[in-house]
Amino acid sequence: MIETTKVTRLAGERELVNTPSQSGRGQMIARCPKCRVALWSHYAGAGPVLSFVRVGTLDNPDALPPDVHIFTESKQPWVVLPAGTPAVAVYYDRQQLWPRESLERLAAVAPQIEAHRKSQ
Repeated sequence: MIETTKVTRLAGERELVNTPSQSGRGQMIARCPKCRVALWSHYAGAGPVLSFVRVGTLDNPDALPPDVHIFTESKQPWVVLPAGTPAVAVYYDRQQLWPRESLERLAAVAPQIEAHRKSQ
């Protein structure tokens, strides 16, 4: 997850696809219009303020291993999660798991997120 203002597309266009979600509020998935691969998502809570980038679309995905595994209650039984990385059945408490710097970055964009929510 990163502030959308810090996301740079190096080439090509993207197509935003409104996709249903378990919350019922949906998400906008940015996809490559040619190959349809998902590049990032904008979830309803933060809207276009935050981009949830698919790590596999980055030039060096190995540089960003997961900080936490979420929604593990729906993972396949053959998926083995690595020891040492927090894993939660559904979602987690940011205050417990996020580094201070990440919480500060979220606080900095909180007014934009709130403005988005009010506009909905």
